[in-house]
Amino acid sequence: MKNGPETPIVLGIDPGSRRSGYAVLSCEEDRPKIEEVGVIDLTTSLDLEDRLLELANEMSDIIKQHNPTIAALEGVFSHGKFPRSALILGHARGVCLLECRRLGMSISTIAPAEMKRVIAGSGRATKPQVQRAVAAWCGLKKAPEPNDAADALGMALFQLRKLIPHLRGTP
Repeated sequence: MKNGPETPIVLGIDPGSRRSGYAVLSCEEDRPKIEEVGVIDLTTSLDLEDRLLELANEMSDIIKQHNPTIAALEGVFSHGKFPRSALILGHARGVCLLECRRLGMSISTIAPAEMKRVIAGSGRATKPQVQRAVAAWCGLKKAPEPNDAADALGMALFQLRKLIPHLRGTP
C-alpha cells in the first residue's frame, strides 16, 4: 500500500499532566512509517489549568501539522493507592480527547495492557520491553526515549495494525 488518500495517519497519545507522549504513524508498503514521535514537556511551574491549556495548544499544533485521520489514546487506568494521580491524568486525557474531536478526528481508546500484549507480546510488559518492541516494529536502531514517547508509539502501532491487519514490522 502506497501513501495516498486511503492511507490512514494515526496519532498515538500517552497523555500526562507534566509530559505527554505523541507519535504520528502512516504506512508505506505495508510497514509502519514514523512521521514524528516525541513528547510535550509542560511547564511544571504553571498551575494545572495553565498546563492543560499548554497541552491543548501543543496537541492542536501537532494535529494541524500532520492531519491524522484517527487518534489512539491510552485508556484510563487507576492505581488504588494514587486516586489523585488518576484524576489529574483524566484531565490531561480529556484535553487530548477534546482537541482531537474539535479538529474532526475519530478516536480510539486502548487499554495499556492490550497494547502491550499486541505490540510487546505480554500485557504485563515493562516499559523497557515496550520500548524495545516498538523499536523493532519500526526498524529503529535505538529504542525511543523517554518511555512516554514509546508508549504513544505503541498506541499508534496498535491502532495502525487494527486498520491494516497485514502490517509488517520494518526490517
